[in-house]
Amino acid sequence: FFMHVLSQNYKRFFYPPGGILIWMIIFIEILSFGFGLFAFSYYNSLEKALFSSSRSLLFTDLATLNTIILLVSGYFMAMAVQHIKSNNLIKTRLNMRLAMLGGGLFIAFKFFEYYSKMESGITLSTNMFFTFYYLLTGFHLIHVFVGLVILGVIDRNFSSNRTPTSLEDFESAAAFWHMCDLIWLFIFPALYLL
Repeated sequence: FFMHVLSQNYKRFFYPPGGILIWMIIFIEILSFGFGLFAFSYYNSLEKALFSSSRSLLFTDLATLNTIILLVSGYFMAMAVQHIKSNNLIKTRLNMRLAMLGGGLFIAFKFFEYYSKMESGITLSTNMFFTFYYLLTGFHLIHVFVGLVILGVIDRNFSSNRTPTSLEDFESAAAFWHMCDLIWLFIFPALYLL
């Protein structure tokens, strides 16, 4: 019994959903964003008035809506994983496409936010707050875009006679997508609420 439990724990650790490599990438990405948020917090403590006045120029309602969209998108991706495990490819594709729609909406709203800030003359060099704002949200936006590309490739494989996507590849894509959700859940309160 003990050896069975030990071998199962060993297997879960070295063969997590999606494989160990994607989890190493996720760990490195979370560390990178963590360092960025730590630096943001440090400069926030040095220039509280500047950061507070700059934060008031952000669209908190739009960012809240974007947060909800990204979380719902993550839910659909989780459902897609459940459906592929039960070999229901129609529901898998539907849920994955709904997740992609959420990612597309997130990007569209973020570009609207960037456009309105730049129209108001607020750029990367306006002040330290907006330097962090553009760097952190921009780096995150790149991750969402990459996630959409990955999901798009998987969707194309489903709709053609290409080699079917393996469960491990699908779980890797889902883990990457959920990483985008998780990172945004740290960025959103740090930039928009605190």
